[in-house]
Amino acid sequence: MKTILTGIRVNSEPTLGNFLGAMLPMVRLANKYSKEYNINIFVPDLHSIIAEVDGDFQKNLVNSIKYYIASGLKIDENVHIYRQSYVPAHSEMNWILNCVATMGELSRMTQFKDKSQGKESVNAGIFDYPVLMASDILLYSANYIPVGEDQFQHIELTRNLAMRVNNKYGNIFVVPEKTADQVKFMGEEEGVRIRDLVNPEKKMSKSAVSENSKIMLSDDPKRAAKKIMGATTDSYANIKFDMFNQPGISNLLQIEALINDKPLQDVIATWNGESKYGDLKKQVASSVSVFLENFQAELEAIPDDMVYELLETGEIYANDVADKKLLQLQKAFKLR
Repeated sequence: MKTILTGIRVNSEPTLGNFLGAMLPMVRLANKYSKEYNINIFVPDLHSIIAEVDGDFQKNLVNSIKYYIASGLKIDENVHIYRQSYVPAHSEMNWILNCVATMGELSRMTQFKDKSQGKESVNAGIFDYPVLMASDILLYSANYIPVGEDQFQHIELTRNLAMRVNNKYGNIFVVPEKTADQVKFMGEEEGVRIRDLVNPEKKMSKSAVSENSKIMLSDDPKRAAKKIMGATTDSYANIKFDMFNQPGISNLLQIEALINDKPLQDVIATWNGESKYGDLKKQVASSVSVFLENFQAELEAIPDDMVYELLETGEIYANDVADKKLLQLQKAFKLR
């Protein structure tokens, strides 16, 4: 059985943009393929400590898993949820792959360059985390890894490390699919970027100063509806999907499609050429309000004990699979 693997980022509180751009697509993908693929959903808590951890990390970790369940994730025998640090094989595989990776290829990673630019020094974890990411993937023979474009370079590094090991020691690793094939499989030619409601030239971010620019998953539904009604649009008086010239209107069309699980082209066709922006805003405001009411009720109904039970079950599975793969690599390097 092939494997789809993704990480759940621990968020203190996600925005609607985080939900529609990352959580919801993964939930729908998992529900679509869980009968024919292993769906590995892990919490990359070791990655999290690269930066200083804010707030109640353990509470946020549990809540982050609840967001996926409240989003409709169907838990069956092929869906495995686990914490990275509860599977020691990740750390040991990381060390062994460090002895395969080179300083040159890690220093060329765009994210490392961005995060270290202008700084006298950065911690070694920022430099090395693509190798830990490769370990996360290769331990479970993952074929598909839903990531944003900013992570494509790390997927290619993972492929290179896997092929390097296989060429020297035999077929130890399953090589993940090329990024172009991964994008095709996920059915997303371009990632979803929900825009700032005040300045639609930017993506929605929880760090934005203006509260009206973002919708949080904990927002009162009526307040969220008001934010939609006040969203920045344009003066064309022509509803059209055009992210370059009409990003505000295009953003509302995108939100309407994603929240209601409708094809974007169908929503565009319904509204194309209409001139009353207020009517579109009322429709999107209603959709967002209903979604938040239902989502918050679902979230409230999920007990912590259920999450911990899922984690414990998932970690039994993850340790079994990861230890077997690690042993293959240890034998290849004459450590066993």
